[in-house]
Amino acid sequence: MIARVGAVGPKDSIELITEIGKEFQEDMTIIPMIYQKIEDTPNIIQQADGQIDIWVFSGQAPYAIARDLLHKQKMLYPQLNGSSLTKVLLELVYRDRLRLDRVSFDTFLPNHLQETCTELGLPFGQIHLLSYPGYKPSQELAAFHTALFREGKVDACATCISSVYEALKAEGIPVYRITPNRMTIRSMLNLARTAGETLHFKKSQIAVMLIEINGLETLIGENKSAYDVSRLHLRLQDTILDYVEEVSGSFISLGNGKYLIFSTRGAFEGNPNAHASMLLERIAFLTDLQTNIGIGYGVTALAAERNAQLALLHSQKTGSCAILVDDEGRIEGPLQQPDSISFTYRTDDMEMCGLLKKAGVAITTYEKLQAVQKHLGKNSLSAPEVAELLGMTRRNARRILTDLAAHGLAELIGEEAPTNRGRPRKIYRIPHRNRQGHEQSGQ
Repeated sequence: MIARVGAVGPKDSIELITEIGKEFQEDMTIIPMIYQKIEDTPNIIQQADGQIDIWVFSGQAPYAIARDLLHKQKMLYPQLNGSSLTKVLLELVYRDRLRLDRVSFDTFLPNHLQETCTELGLPFGQIHLLSYPGYKPSQELAAFHTALFREGKVDACATCISSVYEALKAEGIPVYRITPNRMTIRSMLNLARTAGETLHFKKSQIAVMLIEINGLETLIGENKSAYDVSRLHLRLQDTILDYVEEVSGSFISLGNGKYLIFSTRGAFEGNPNAHASMLLERIAFLTDLQTNIGIGYGVTALAAERNAQLALLHSQKTGSCAILVDDEGRIEGPLQQPDSISFTYRTDDMEMCGLLKKAGVAITTYEKLQAVQKHLGKNSLSAPEVAELLGMTRRNARRILTDLAAHGLAELIGEEAPTNRGRPRKIYRIPHRNRQGHEQSGQ
Protein backbone atom coordinates (compact mmCIF):
# COMPACT_ATOMS: atom_id res chain seq x y z
CA MET A 1 0.00 0.00 0.00
CA ILE A 2 1.30 3.45 -0.95
CA ALA A 3 0.05 5.96 1.61
CA ARG A 4 -1.44 9.24 0.40
CA VAL A 5 0.28 12.01 2.37
CA GLY A 6 -1.24 15.49 2.28
CA ALA A 7 1.41 18.19 2.82
CA VAL A 8 -0.04 21.55 3.94
CA GLY A 9 1.94 24.77 4.19
CA PRO A 10 3.40 27.76 2.31
CA LYS A 11 4.98 27.29 -1.12
CA ASP A 12 8.66 27.15 -0.12
CA SER A 13 8.10 24.68 2.74
CA ILE A 14 5.92 22.35 0.67
CA GLU A 15 8.39 22.38 -2.21
CA LEU A 16 11.12 21.26 0.20
CA ILE A 17 8.90 18.56 1.74
CA THR A 18 7.96 17.33 -1.75
CA GLU A 19 11.61 17.23 -2.83
CA ILE A 20 12.69 15.19 0.20
CA GLY A 21 9.56 13.06 -0.16
CA LYS A 22 10.98 11.63 -3.41
CA GLU A 23 13.26 9.51 -1.20
CA PHE A 24 10.12 7.77 0.12
CA GLN A 25 8.21 7.41 -3.16
CA GLU A 26 8.02 3.61 -2.86
CA ASP A 27 6.00 3.98 0.35
CA MET A 28 4.08 7.23 -0.02
CA THR A 29 2.77 9.80 -2.45
CA ILE A 30 3.16 13.41 -1.35
CA ILE A 31 0.16 15.51 -2.33
CA PRO A 32 1.14 19.21 -2.05
CA MET A 33 -1.49 21.58 -0.67
CA ILE A 34 -0.15 25.13 -0.69
CA TYR A 35 -1.84 27.99 1.14
CA GLN A 36 -1.36 31.75 0.86
CA LYS A 37 -2.07 32.25 4.55
CA ILE A 38 -2.34 29.89 7.52
CA GLU A 39 -6.04 30.61 7.97
CA ASP A 40 -6.71 28.76 4.69
CA THR A 41 -5.83 25.45 6.39
CA PRO A 42 -9.43 24.41 7.31
CA ASN A 43 -10.66 24.93 3.73
CA ILE A 44 -7.79 22.86 2.33
CA ILE A 45 -8.56 20.00 4.72
CA GLN A 46 -12.29 20.05 3.99
CA GLN A 47 -11.72 20.01 0.22
CA ALA A 48 -9.49 16.94 0.55
CA ASP A 49 -11.88 15.10 2.88
CA GLY A 50 -11.54 11.33 2.51
CA GLN A 51 -8.65 11.53 0.00
CA ILE A 52 -5.71 11.59 2.43
CA ASP A 53 -4.32 8.84 4.69
CA ILE A 54 -1.73 10.87 6.63
CA TRP A 55 -1.32 14.62 7.04
CA VAL A 56 1.96 16.52 7.37
CA PHE A 57 2.14 20.24 8.05
CA SER A 58 4.91 22.77 7.54
CA GLY A 59 4.88 23.85 11.16
CA GLN A 60 3.22 24.20 14.53
CA ALA A 61 0.57 26.74 13.53
CA PRO A 62 -1.21 24.88 10.67
CA TYR A 63 -0.91 21.67 12.68
CA ALA A 64 -2.70 23.30 15.65
CA ILE A 65 -5.49 24.60 13.40
CA ALA A 66 -5.99 21.18 11.80
CA ARG A 67 -5.96 19.29 15.09
CA ASP A 68 -9.58 20.24 15.80
CA LEU A 69 -10.68 19.01 12.36
CA LEU A 70 -8.74 15.75 12.06
CA HIS A 71 -9.57 13.63 15.09
CA LYS A 72 -8.73 10.16 13.83
CA GLN A 73 -6.08 10.63 11.14
CA LYS A 74 -2.36 10.66 11.77
CA MET A 75 -0.89 14.19 11.81
CA LEU A 76 2.75 15.27 11.87
CA TYR A 77 4.85 18.41 11.59
CA PRO A 78 8.63 19.01 11.71
CA GLN A 79 9.64 20.17 15.17
CA LEU A 80 11.43 23.50 15.30
CA ASN A 81 14.45 22.74 17.46
CA GLY A 82 18.00 23.97 17.96
CA SER A 83 19.20 22.75 14.57
CA SER A 84 16.47 24.79 12.83
CA LEU A 85 17.51 27.88 14.77
CA THR A 86 21.29 27.52 14.39
CA LYS A 87 21.47 28.70 10.76
CA VAL A 88 19.57 31.94 11.47
CA LEU A 89 21.56 32.66 14.66
CA LEU A 90 24.85 32.28 12.80
CA GLU A 91 23.60 34.62 10.05
CA LEU A 92 22.47 37.18 12.61
CA VAL A 93 25.60 37.23 14.78
CA TYR A 94 28.55 36.21 12.62
CA ARG A 95 27.47 37.36 9.17
CA ASP A 96 25.43 40.48 9.90
CA ARG A 97 27.03 41.40 13.28
CA LEU A 98 23.73 41.89 15.12
CA ARG A 99 23.26 41.59 18.88
CA LEU A 100 20.67 39.02 19.97
CA ASP A 101 19.05 41.47 22.39
CA ARG A 102 18.38 43.66 19.35
CA VAL A 103 16.44 40.94 17.49
CA SER A 104 12.83 39.82 18.06
CA PHE A 105 11.80 36.15 17.75
CA ASP A 106 8.50 34.29 17.68
CA THR A 107 7.09 30.78 18.18
CA PHE A 108 10.14 29.13 19.80
CA LEU A 109 10.10 27.99 23.42
CA PRO A 110 12.40 30.15 25.61
CA ASN A 111 14.53 27.21 26.75
CA HIS A 112 15.14 26.09 23.13
CA LEU A 113 16.40 29.53 22.21
CA GLN A 114 18.60 29.88 25.29
CA GLU A 115 20.05 26.36 25.02
CA THR A 116 20.94 26.87 21.35
CA CYS A 117 22.64 30.18 22.11
CA THR A 118 24.61 28.56 24.93
CA GLU A 119 25.74 25.67 22.70
CA LEU A 120 26.94 28.15 20.05
CA GLY A 121 28.69 30.30 22.63
CA LEU A 122 26.52 33.29 21.80
CA PRO A 123 25.95 35.85 24.56
CA PHE A 124 22.35 36.72 25.24
CA GLY A 125 20.60 38.85 27.79
CA GLN A 126 17.05 40.04 27.45
CA ILE A 127 15.55 38.32 24.42
CA HIS A 128 12.44 39.69 22.72
CA LEU A 129 10.47 36.49 22.20
CA LEU A 130 6.76 35.87 21.61
CA SER A 131 6.35 32.20 22.48
CA TYR A 132 2.91 30.56 22.29
CA PRO A 133 1.37 27.09 22.17
CA GLY A 134 -0.51 26.01 19.06
CA TYR A 135 -1.66 28.85 16.82
CA LYS A 136 -1.63 32.62 16.99
CA PRO A 137 -3.01 34.84 14.18
CA SER A 138 -0.37 36.15 11.79
CA GLN A 139 -1.54 39.73 12.38
CA GLU A 140 -0.66 39.49 16.09
CA LEU A 141 2.81 38.14 15.34
CA ALA A 142 3.47 40.82 12.74
CA ALA A 143 2.22 43.50 15.15
CA PHE A 144 4.58 42.21 17.88
CA HIS A 145 7.65 42.53 15.64
CA THR A 146 6.55 45.79 14.03
CA ALA A 147 5.94 47.51 17.38
CA LEU A 148 9.40 46.58 18.69
CA PHE A 149 11.05 47.77 15.48
CA ARG A 150 9.11 51.07 15.36
CA GLU A 151 9.96 51.74 19.01
CA GLY A 152 13.65 51.25 18.26
CA LYS A 153 14.02 48.26 20.57
CA VAL A 154 15.15 45.86 17.82
CA ASP A 155 17.10 46.18 14.60
CA ALA A 156 15.74 43.02 12.95
CA CYS A 157 13.14 40.27 13.36
CA ALA A 158 13.22 36.48 13.04
CA THR A 159 9.96 34.63 12.40
CA CYS A 160 8.85 31.03 11.82
CA ILE A 161 5.73 32.04 9.88
CA SER A 162 5.84 32.63 6.12
CA SER A 163 3.03 35.20 6.02
CA VAL A 164 4.63 37.18 8.87
CA TYR A 165 7.95 37.14 7.01
CA GLU A 166 6.29 38.51 3.87
CA ALA A 167 4.36 41.18 5.81
CA LEU A 168 7.47 42.48 7.61
CA LYS A 169 9.48 42.38 4.41
CA ALA A 170 6.80 44.47 2.68
CA GLU A 171 7.12 47.05 5.49
CA GLY A 172 10.85 47.32 4.85
CA ILE A 173 11.75 45.74 8.18
CA PRO A 174 14.89 43.52 8.19
CA VAL A 175 13.53 40.03 8.72
CA TYR A 176 14.91 36.48 8.83
CA ARG A 177 12.93 33.28 8.21
CA ILE A 178 13.38 30.26 10.48
CA THR A 179 12.44 27.02 8.73
CA PRO A 180 12.82 23.31 9.50
CA ASN A 181 15.99 21.85 8.01
CA ARG A 182 16.24 18.82 5.76
CA MET A 183 17.15 16.46 8.57
CA THR A 184 14.05 17.44 10.56
CA ILE A 185 11.76 17.04 7.53
CA ARG A 186 13.34 13.68 6.69
CA SER A 187 12.69 12.49 10.26
CA MET A 188 9.06 13.58 9.97
CA LEU A 189 8.60 11.70 6.68
CA ASN A 190 10.19 8.61 8.26
CA LEU A 191 7.48 8.77 10.92
CA ALA A 192 4.88 9.19 8.17
CA ARG A 193 6.20 6.05 6.46
CA THR A 194 5.89 4.09 9.72
CA ALA A 195 2.38 5.44 10.21
CA GLY A 196 1.53 4.33 6.66
CA GLU A 197 2.68 0.78 7.43
CA THR A 198 0.56 0.76 10.59
CA LEU A 199 -2.42 2.09 8.63
CA HIS A 200 -2.01 -0.66 6.03
CA PHE A 201 -1.98 -3.26 8.81
CA LYS A 202 -5.15 -1.80 10.35
CA LYS A 203 -6.98 -1.60 7.03
CA SER A 204 -6.30 -5.27 6.39
CA GLN A 205 -7.85 -6.29 9.73
CA ILE A 206 -10.96 -8.44 9.60
CA ALA A 207 -14.27 -6.66 10.20
CA VAL A 208 -17.41 -8.44 11.33
CA MET A 209 -20.86 -6.85 11.44
CA LEU A 210 -23.75 -8.47 13.29
CA ILE A 211 -27.25 -7.25 12.44
CA GLU A 212 -30.27 -8.14 14.54
CA ILE A 213 -33.81 -7.04 13.62
CA ASN A 214 -35.99 -7.79 16.62
CA GLY A 215 -39.54 -9.15 16.39
CA LEU A 216 -39.80 -10.30 12.79
CA GLU A 217 -41.28 -13.61 13.90
CA THR A 218 -44.09 -11.81 15.77
CA LEU A 219 -45.36 -9.93 12.71
CA ILE A 220 -47.53 -12.80 11.47
CA GLY A 221 -50.96 -12.27 12.91
CA GLU A 222 -50.37 -8.58 13.65
CA ASN A 223 -52.05 -7.36 10.46
CA LYS A 224 -49.33 -9.16 8.51
CA SER A 225 -49.79 -12.35 6.54
CA ALA A 226 -47.07 -14.95 6.03
CA TYR A 227 -46.70 -13.60 2.49
CA ASP A 228 -46.15 -10.05 3.78
CA VAL A 229 -43.49 -11.23 6.22
CA SER A 230 -41.76 -13.28 3.50
CA ARG A 231 -41.71 -10.23 1.21
CA LEU A 232 -40.25 -8.15 4.05
CA HIS A 233 -37.54 -10.78 4.58
CA LEU A 234 -36.65 -10.59 0.90
CA ARG A 235 -36.56 -6.77 0.88
CA LEU A 236 -34.37 -6.74 4.00
CA GLN A 237 -32.03 -9.29 2.49
CA ASP A 238 -31.86 -7.30 -0.74
CA THR A 239 -31.05 -4.10 1.21
CA ILE A 240 -28.33 -5.82 3.22
CA LEU A 241 -26.91 -7.40 0.07
CA ASP A 242 -26.58 -3.95 -1.51
CA TYR A 243 -24.64 -2.82 1.56
CA VAL A 244 -22.42 -5.94 1.49
CA GLU A 245 -21.56 -5.12 -2.12
CA GLU A 246 -20.50 -1.62 -1.03
CA VAL A 247 -17.98 -3.08 1.45
CA SER A 248 -16.84 -5.90 -0.88
CA GLY A 249 -17.83 -8.44 1.74
CA SER A 250 -19.87 -11.58 2.17
CA PHE A 251 -22.84 -12.29 4.40
CA ILE A 252 -24.78 -15.10 5.98
CA SER A 253 -28.44 -15.01 6.95
CA LEU A 254 -28.72 -16.63 10.37
CA GLY A 255 -32.53 -16.59 10.37
CA ASN A 256 -35.03 -14.73 12.57
CA GLY A 257 -33.80 -11.34 11.38
CA LYS A 258 -30.13 -11.98 12.15
CA TYR A 259 -27.34 -11.45 9.64
CA LEU A 260 -23.55 -11.81 9.73
CA ILE A 261 -21.27 -9.77 7.43
CA PHE A 262 -17.54 -10.30 6.85
CA SER A 263 -15.26 -7.71 5.27
CA THR A 264 -12.13 -5.71 6.09
CA ARG A 265 -11.63 -2.66 8.25
CA GLY A 266 -10.38 -0.67 5.26
CA ALA A 267 -13.56 -1.43 3.30
CA PHE A 268 -15.74 -0.16 6.19
CA GLU A 269 -13.71 2.95 6.99
CA GLY A 270 -12.64 3.95 3.48
CA ASN A 271 -16.09 4.00 1.89
CA PRO A 272 -18.41 6.92 2.74
CA ASN A 273 -21.35 4.88 1.40
CA ALA A 274 -20.62 2.09 3.87
CA HIS A 275 -21.36 3.96 7.10
CA ALA A 276 -23.41 1.79 9.45
CA SER A 277 -25.93 4.58 10.05
CA MET A 278 -26.83 4.49 6.35
CA LEU A 279 -27.67 0.79 6.61
CA LEU A 280 -29.80 1.55 9.66
CA GLU A 281 -31.67 4.18 7.68
CA ARG A 282 -32.37 1.78 4.81
CA ILE A 283 -33.68 -0.87 7.20
CA ALA A 284 -35.79 1.72 9.05
CA PHE A 285 -37.54 2.60 5.78
CA LEU A 286 -38.64 -1.03 5.51
CA THR A 287 -39.68 -1.80 9.07
CA ASP A 288 -40.32 -0.04 12.38
CA LEU A 289 -38.78 -2.92 14.33
CA GLN A 290 -35.79 -2.20 16.54
CA THR A 291 -32.55 -2.87 14.68
CA ASN A 292 -29.20 -3.34 16.38
CA ILE A 293 -25.82 -3.45 14.69
CA GLY A 294 -22.54 -4.49 16.29
CA ILE A 295 -19.25 -4.01 14.42
CA GLY A 296 -16.00 -5.63 15.52
CA TYR A 297 -12.42 -5.29 14.24
CA GLY A 298 -9.74 -7.87 14.90
CA VAL A 299 -6.52 -9.44 13.67
CA THR A 300 -8.31 -12.79 13.44
CA ALA A 301 -11.89 -13.65 12.49
CA LEU A 302 -12.49 -14.95 16.01
CA ALA A 303 -11.32 -11.72 17.65
CA ALA A 304 -13.40 -9.61 15.24
CA GLU A 305 -16.53 -11.69 15.89
CA ARG A 306 -16.06 -11.44 19.66
CA ASN A 307 -15.79 -7.68 19.40
CA ALA A 308 -18.88 -7.58 17.18
CA GLN A 309 -20.83 -9.59 19.79
CA LEU A 310 -19.74 -7.15 22.49
CA ALA A 311 -20.74 -4.20 20.29
CA LEU A 312 -24.14 -5.79 19.64
CA LEU A 313 -24.77 -6.17 23.38
CA HIS A 314 -24.07 -2.46 23.90
CA SER A 315 -26.31 -1.59 20.96
CA GLN A 316 -29.20 -3.60 22.40
CA LYS A 317 -29.02 -1.56 25.61
CA THR A 318 -29.21 1.71 23.67
CA GLY A 319 -32.01 1.09 21.15
CA SER A 320 -31.86 1.08 17.36
CA CYS A 321 -28.24 2.02 16.71
CA ALA A 322 -24.80 0.79 15.63
CA ILE A 323 -21.87 0.33 18.02
CA LEU A 324 -18.23 -0.37 17.14
CA VAL A 325 -15.56 -2.19 19.15
CA ASP A 326 -12.08 -1.97 17.61
CA ASP A 327 -9.09 -4.29 17.91
CA GLU A 328 -7.93 -2.56 21.11
CA GLY A 329 -11.29 -2.95 22.82
CA ARG A 330 -12.34 0.70 22.44
CA ILE A 331 -16.11 1.17 22.18
CA GLU A 332 -17.49 3.84 19.87
CA GLY A 333 -21.09 4.79 19.20
CA PRO A 334 -23.87 5.19 18.53
CA LEU A 335 -22.33 5.69 15.09
CA GLN A 336 -23.91 8.59 13.25
CA GLN A 337 -23.25 10.40 10.00
CA PRO A 338 -23.61 14.22 10.01
CA ASP A 339 -26.23 13.98 7.25
CA SER A 340 -28.03 10.90 8.56
CA ILE A 341 -31.78 10.77 8.19
CA SER A 342 -33.54 10.58 11.54
CA PHE A 343 -37.19 10.43 12.52
CA THR A 344 -39.30 9.71 15.56
CA TYR A 345 -41.74 6.92 16.30
CA ARG A 346 -44.12 9.03 18.37
CA THR A 347 -45.57 12.53 18.72
CA ASP A 348 -47.29 14.54 21.43
CA ASP A 349 -49.47 16.40 18.90
CA MET A 350 -52.89 14.85 19.47
CA GLU A 351 -54.50 16.85 16.66
CA MET A 352 -52.07 15.42 14.11
CA CYS A 353 -52.54 11.93 15.59
CA GLY A 354 -56.27 12.26 14.97
CA LEU A 355 -55.77 13.39 11.38
CA LEU A 356 -53.31 10.58 10.70
CA LYS A 357 -55.76 8.08 12.13
CA LYS A 358 -58.49 9.36 9.82
CA ALA A 359 -56.09 9.19 6.88
CA GLY A 360 -55.10 5.65 7.78
CA VAL A 361 -51.38 6.52 7.89
CA ALA A 362 -49.05 5.50 10.74
CA ILE A 363 -47.04 8.19 12.54
CA THR A 364 -43.80 6.39 11.62
CA THR A 365 -44.72 6.48 7.92
CA TYR A 366 -45.52 10.19 8.14
CA GLU A 367 -42.23 10.91 9.93
CA LYS A 368 -40.32 8.89 7.35
CA LEU A 369 -41.89 10.92 4.55
CA GLN A 370 -40.75 14.15 6.23
CA ALA A 371 -37.24 12.75 6.77
CA VAL A 372 -36.91 11.53 3.18
CA GLN A 373 -38.18 14.83 1.78
CA LYS A 374 -35.58 16.72 3.83
CA HIS A 375 -32.83 14.30 2.82
CA LEU A 376 -33.62 14.61 -0.89
CA GLY A 377 -33.32 18.37 -0.56
CA LYS A 378 -36.19 19.09 -2.98
CA ASN A 379 -38.89 19.98 -0.44
CA SER A 380 -41.21 17.70 -2.42
CA LEU A 381 -42.06 14.04 -3.00
CA SER A 382 -43.72 11.91 -5.65
CA ALA A 383 -45.35 8.48 -5.33
CA PRO A 384 -42.53 6.68 -7.23
CA GLU A 385 -39.94 8.16 -4.84
CA VAL A 386 -41.97 7.12 -1.80
CA ALA A 387 -42.48 3.63 -3.20
CA GLU A 388 -38.77 3.16 -3.86
CA LEU A 389 -37.50 4.54 -0.55
CA LEU A 390 -40.08 2.90 1.70
CA GLY A 391 -40.21 -0.41 -0.15
CA MET A 392 -43.89 -0.37 -1.10
CA THR A 393 -45.96 -0.45 -4.28
CA ARG A 394 -46.57 2.77 -6.21
CA ARG A 395 -50.28 2.24 -5.78
CA ASN A 396 -49.91 2.19 -2.00
CA ALA A 397 -47.62 5.24 -2.11
CA ARG A 398 -50.19 7.17 -4.18
CA ARG A 399 -52.91 6.18 -1.73
CA ILE A 400 -50.84 7.45 1.26
CA LEU A 401 -50.05 10.80 -0.35
CA THR A 402 -53.64 11.28 -1.54
CA ASP A 403 -55.04 10.53 1.93
CA LEU A 404 -52.52 12.84 3.60
CA ALA A 405 -53.47 15.66 1.19
CA ALA A 406 -57.18 15.05 1.82
CA HIS A 407 -56.65 15.61 5.55
CA GLY A 408 -54.36 18.64 5.28
CA LEU A 409 -51.14 16.75 6.11
CA ALA A 410 -49.70 17.04 2.60
CA GLU A 411 -50.03 19.64 -0.13
CA LEU A 412 -50.39 18.95 -3.86
CA ILE A 413 -48.00 21.46 -5.42
CA GLY A 414 -47.74 20.34 -9.06
CA GLU A 415 -47.20 17.63 -11.64
CA GLU A 416 -44.32 16.38 -13.76
CA ALA A 417 -44.28 14.46 -17.03
CA PRO A 418 -43.28 10.79 -16.69
CA THR A 419 -40.12 9.48 -18.35
CA ASN A 420 -42.23 7.06 -20.40
CA ARG A 421 -45.86 6.86 -21.36
CA GLY A 422 -48.37 7.30 -18.62
CA ARG A 423 -50.18 9.79 -16.52
CA PRO A 424 -48.36 12.86 -15.14
CA ARG A 425 -46.90 12.31 -11.68
CA LYS A 426 -48.35 14.39 -8.89
CA ILE A 427 -45.86 16.25 -6.71
CA TYR A 428 -46.56 16.73 -3.01
CA ARG A 429 -45.02 18.68 -0.18
CA ILE A 430 -45.06 17.35 3.39
CA PRO A 431 -45.12 20.38 5.73
CA HIS A 432 -42.52 20.26 8.48
CA ARG A 433 -44.04 20.50 11.95
CA ASN A 434 -42.30 21.36 15.17
CA ARG A 435 -42.75 19.41 18.38
CA GLN A 436 -45.89 21.35 19.23
CA GLY A 437 -47.42 20.32 15.91
CA HIS A 438 -47.37 23.79 14.31
CA GLU A 439 -46.42 23.97 10.66
CA GLN A 440 -43.12 25.75 10.00
CA SER A 441 -42.61 27.65 6.79
CA GLY A 442 -39.43 27.84 4.76
CA GLN A 443 -38.37 24.30 5.54
